[in-house]
Amino acid sequence: MDSLLIYGSYGYTGRLIAREAVARGGSPVVAGRDGRAVAAQADDLGVEGQTFALESAALDARVAPFDAVLNCAGPFAETAEPLVEACLETNTDYLDITGEFSVFERLRQRDPAAREAEITLLPGVGFDVVPSDCLAAFLNDRLPDADRLTLGIKGGGGLSRGTARTLVDQLGSGGVIRRNGRLIQVPTAFRTREVDFGDGPEHAVTIPWGDVVTAAHSTGIESVEVYAAAPPLASRALSAVDSLAWLLERRPVKGLLNRLIDARLDGPEERELATGSAVVWGEVIDEATDRQAQARLRTPNPYALTAESAVTAAERVLEGDDGIPAGFQTPASAFGSEFVLELSGTERELVDAPAESGEVNRPVAESDD
Repeated sequence: MDSLLIYGSYGYTGRLIAREAVARGGSPVVAGRDGRAVAAQADDLGVEGQTFALESAALDARVAPFDAVLNCAGPFAETAEPLVEACLETNTDYLDITGEFSVFERLRQRDPAAREAEITLLPGVGFDVVPSDCLAAFLNDRLPDADRLTLGIKGGGGLSRGTARTLVDQLGSGGVIRRNGRLIQVPTAFRTREVDFGDGPEHAVTIPWGDVVTAAHSTGIESVEVYAAAPPLASRALSAVDSLAWLLERRPVKGLLNRLIDARLDGPEERELATGSAVVWGEVIDEATDRQAQARLRTPNPYALTAESAVTAAERVLEGDDGIPAGFQTPASAFGSEFVLELSGTERELVDAPAESGEVNRPVAESDD
């Protein structure tokens, strides 16, 4: 992995990813704007470190020596574009671990430029959106005529500082769904439903998860909603957030919240990484025939999965796998729906499927074991 640059490598998730890459025998170059943090990490891992900001006029020259860049520096709404521009100029493949739907949509629009440069743009190679994207593609294979996709996420294990800062950045901006091929802005937690994550129905609310862009690309399904498990009280609190948008958009308020995050958060500890878990649920429906398919995917701690999936994706891209097309890709369009099952501790269960598939109401467990 000598030709991989990991940018934002000293944040919580970046550290996990860099450590995983080195543990596999790779020699990535770690980088970021904080010289002390980069130097300390490079010394600890025994790899090269580079310090530079994304506003640097020499960004192209920094990126040019590498075959691929893995961006771990959020919020990605601020970091993805300059790195992608540099990658397009230098014919360098780009990966990141974003979950921000707006970033997915912007990179999707760079598909023609990426094809012309013959590079792969592969955002979302972490928990956002590897499990959900692969599950969406798996369900679409069961019901190819589906025209509606619903996903649900239930996870724990704590937040990293970077994830929390991204959430603060998005406070008050509402939610988003895909309807008939268009992204629609909606209020925060505008819709609720019951989702069975494996222990009976649970209350869930809509969230602006990246699959409103990525799942549509992977499956061609034009109506997509994503839900997260949340108790009714929490969903009412989320609904009230939009009314405070005028306050949350003020720089001093966001600055205070970010200072609190920096002082109190780093990320899940080793025990949480080892024992935490998450469940992704999915349902596709063909409205013309009222046929449907449902499945669940159980994963380890989202940060542990991100470290493994991001490094595995980078390895695949660096190996020059002929099956990975140039242009904008998602994890499932690049590697197939089974990619998630190659990761440690994942298990998929088909809950329901059309009768003609021979799988209706017959749970099927699949895993990497």
